[in-house]
Amino acid sequence: MTSENTVAQRRAATAIGATAALIGWLALVELTSGILQGYYVPLISDIVKHLGIHDADYNWFEAAQLLLSALVVPVLAKLGDMFGHKRILLVATVLTALSSWALAFSHDFTTYLIAFALQGFYVVWLPLEIALIFDRGRRTNTAASRTRRAAGLLVVALEFGAIVGAIGAGLLFDALGQNVTTTLMVPAAAVTLVFFAILFGVPESEPVRGRTLDGVGFVLLTLALLLITSGLTFLRIDGVGTWWVWALIVLGVLAFIPFGRWELRQKDPAIDLRVLRQPNMWPVQLTAGLIGISLLGAQAPLSTYAGTDPVNGYGLGLSAGQRSILIGAYLISMIVGAVLFPVVSSWLSPRVTLIGASFLVAIGYLLFLPFHLETWQVFTNMAIAGIGSGALVGALPAAAAAAAPRGQTGVATAMTNTTKTIGGSFASAVFGVVLLTGAATVTATAASLFGYMLVWTICGLGALVAAVLLFFVPRLAFADAEATIV
Repeated sequence: MTSENTVAQRRAATAIGATAALIGWLALVELTSGILQGYYVPLISDIVKHLGIHDADYNWFEAAQLLLSALVVPVLAKLGDMFGHKRILLVATVLTALSSWALAFSHDFTTYLIAFALQGFYVVWLPLEIALIFDRGRRTNTAASRTRRAAGLLVVALEFGAIVGAIGAGLLFDALGQNVTTTLMVPAAAVTLVFFAILFGVPESEPVRGRTLDGVGFVLLTLALLLITSGLTFLRIDGVGTWWVWALIVLGVLAFIPFGRWELRQKDPAIDLRVLRQPNMWPVQLTAGLIGISLLGAQAPLSTYAGTDPVNGYGLGLSAGQRSILIGAYLISMIVGAVLFPVVSSWLSPRVTLIGASFLVAIGYLLFLPFHLETWQVFTNMAIAGIGSGALVGALPAAAAAAAPRGQTGVATAMTNTTKTIGGSFASAVFGVVLLTGAATVTATAASLFGYMLVWTICGLGALVAAVLLFFVPRLAFADAEATIV
């Protein structure tokens, strides 16, 4: 009996060591993902001049990338479940590397638009990484807890990469003689290197055999997402008075009806709606969408508010450098949240910690309503919301992985990203409209205070609804298999 225990302990130690090594390699991937997310933002003005376009045209690049990521992530995740998550992670990395190199050598609007959109394949990295870690953890019956801890570390690497990218881009641009092409070669090289990190450092998962790709289901899902996200994009550009924009959104929502009917008839559907409607899954997916409102949609309004001249009666009047410090502090608070989540969930429970994180996001944004005139107030509000957001970025896909049956881990984690993207697209469109509501009385370019108040209210109430929805999750959801035994 003693020898059997010793063998079991050795196997567990080996599995833990392998998981730690896996997380280390995947942290490099997320570090690169963060660099991609932070690198291009400080260079927008210079890229616009390089391409010979207008500032407003850059919105098309971001919209195209969001649209493509929403469409391809579920398909790639399902392919990961079918053929191995590492294999699809490599494919996504190759596509991201090629598009990043294409960005460096783009000299016109169309080429840059296509390349920037295709770079959106990196969005599937985190869902595939979570699936890889969860698969490794199944062998020790600690998949849920290990995935939560790993997800926190991956988010730390992601946010640290975003800080490095945002700061490094400007420094490298000056150091390289303000040459746009050479400067944009740096993130392309980073993605190329990370391909080899995955190839040689990451073990393959164990796919479930006999799976099939529901082509019709994915076509119907793609059509619905394409209509909704396109409608939201054009809503931001053309305004609420454009009737055909609303028609696109309505058609997209209606397209989910034939999609749902088709999926319920399939043995191996593109998206298993029976799994999605389980009490430990649907609140997680809806929470991802609701948190996406603030996570992806509120950052630009917060930046513009911080730069608004206080002569209007509101705003902080911060310079670009000071705004960068404020955003950096927000990213650091997200790192704190990512680190704290697995620790707090071990004291309480994953469900209670998810609820608490959602409440923090709600509190942070609702505090803006009475407290927004001083820099320390804005910093405090952003820090509170940032801690909650940082916890949720990694915790939601980890929770979806824990709730998914074997063979559907990749799709479940990817759907949190898709719903988050839809929430962010909705927020970007709506916030672009509400910030034009009313009129600034002094500075012609300033948005109205009423518009900012609406933005903060929508973000806060969205997070509050998410917290309430998570109360419907069963008490022992997302726990390790051994922890659920009574």
